[in-house]
Amino acid sequence: MKELGLISKLPIRRFTEYGAYLGLESGEEVLMPKAYLNGDEEEGSEVEVFVYTDSEDRPVAVTQRPLILLDEFAVLEAKEVTPFGAFMDWGLPKDLFVPNAEMAKPMEAGQKYLIRLCVDYRSNRLIGVSKYKDFIYPAPKDYERGNEVEGLVFEKTDLGYKVLLEDRYEGLIYANEVFQPLSIGERKKLFVKKRRDDGKIDLQLLPIGRAKYDEGSEKILSILKEKSFLPLHDKSDPEEIQRVLGMSKKHFKQCIGQLYKAREILILPDGISLITD
Repeated sequence: MKELGLISKLPIRRFTEYGAYLGLESGEEVLMPKAYLNGDEEEGSEVEVFVYTDSEDRPVAVTQRPLILLDEFAVLEAKEVTPFGAFMDWGLPKDLFVPNAEMAKPMEAGQKYLIRLCVDYRSNRLIGVSKYKDFIYPAPKDYERGNEVEGLVFEKTDLGYKVLLEDRYEGLIYANEVFQPLSIGERKKLFVKKRRDDGKIDLQLLPIGRAKYDEGSEKILSILKEKSFLPLHDKSDPEEIQRVLGMSKKHFKQCIGQLYKAREILILPDGISLITD
């Protein structure tokens, strides 16, 4: 079934007491249950639906859009873990099943994992796969230092945060370079620090080189324009600086040094203030 796991516009062929039967490209039909009809549909009109299999493994069309489509990745939460596998919340009435054989590691209910939606061709059902490395490729050489990218943060390790790029490349933000809260499942603007020989990408949260201080300086300036004074200085506790500004003490000192040289701020014994003259 070509439409399985995808969003498709399908024509209504007929109505029954159970709902509407929609035409598939193969000439077969799939049921859209009555609960998804709004009463304005007519035979021959097209509806946009997602096709998957219900709790009895019958093909069914629904107007709800899931959190993931066929051959895509998403970070999903495990709702229940059984001896046979885990059931993931993907935004539909029937949870997405991840068989034990397709798990990268044992799962726990309530935790989030990177999942790829695949077809189990033995049963023609949609399943989730957490063995993401089977679908990862070396990043091309045009991932150059300083490039801006968007990544999906999908796992925290002792080394740092793993990031998925373009649904096919793997990156890493090192733990000692993270100075702001990151959430599993968050999409984030990032910057290429280095393309490693194995094709993986080292990433960082701020632009490379001097530009990163410009961004940090802008953040400090925006706060000062609102409050006029910020009670942080070079003797402040690093944890307090990180809590207020989301940056390291070293980064903070570089930023205020830049702003001071640009005659934007005054550095006072108990903090910094905006020059308004």
